[in-house]
Amino acid sequence: MFSQPETPLPTTIQESPSTEPIQQDPLIAKGWQREQYIGIAILVISLVAAVGYFSRRFEYALLFAFTLSIILIAFLLTI
Repeated sequence: MFSQPETPLPTTIQESPSTEPIQQDPLIAKGWQREQYIGIAILVISLVAAVGYFSRRFEYALLFAFTLSIILIAFLLTI
């Protein structure tokens, strides 16, 4: 019913740097990439071993999918 005058939207947003010093967050792990990769590798190996214990064909399909995924990831990261 009532029309409000339209205010123009800003075209850019300006950010102002914080005046507070940068604090280190104790909940963010820094420099743990190697341990994460080792943990992921152990999980993948245990998954393949557990699946292979029950079904050999499914193990081959899982290994094929994992290998293809690694190849595609490496390919897409190099582009």
